[in-house]
Amino acid sequence: VPPNAAGLAASFSVARLLMLSQSLPLPDSSTSAAATLALLIAGVFFFWHPEMPERQLPKAIIAEGGDFTLQSANGPVSLKDYGGKLVLVYFGYTYCPDICPTSLAATAEGLKQLSPEEQARVAMIFVSVDPKRDTPARLKEYVEFFHPAIVGVTGSPAVIAEIAKRYGVFYAEQKVETAGGGYVVDHSAETFIVAPDGQLQQLRLLQGA
Repeated sequence: VPPNAAGLAASFSVARLLMLSQSLPLPDSSTSAAATLALLIAGVFFFWHPEMPERQLPKAIIAEGGDFTLQSANGPVSLKDYGGKLVLVYFGYTYCPDICPTSLAATAEGLKQLSPEEQARVAMIFVSVDPKRDTPARLKEYVEFFHPAIVGVTGSPAVIAEIAKRYGVFYAEQKVETAGGGYVVDHSAETFIVAPDGQLQQLRLLQGA
């Protein structure tokens, strides 16, 4: 993998997101919010070149997306609850050693740059791909460390697997004796973009994947 591959992928994704944001029937503040978040997230990954895992995960060409309901520390959370907002959906886990905290830090920095009105039109959902270890309480503590507007959710292994499949997300446990619980989870590293009408956009912010 070329050393600047992650940054180039992010840059292309940002260009597409900006074109999308201009085409969506959003108020100016939502367009501004989408553009600001996209640029800040991609900027981090243009200069950050993570080590790629030896086993490359497969990538889906087309993702179906769709609504889902998972559990947060404050109760059930459904994607449809955020109708009218631009929603970023990220699949990761709290024990992730690198890409997850970097992704959340970049997104949180973007959120901090938005006005209160713009923040009200943007949401982020962090879906755990490690339901065995990630409890709702742990997820809440983890995501709120980065930004209070990020919501962490989990569910049963079967439910998570079904949602991940619809979003074209791949993940797999890998035994690592020195890791917490004795394993890490290799996973796709895209941030998915859901339009205010609930439709998954066929583009992703690529973050080291």
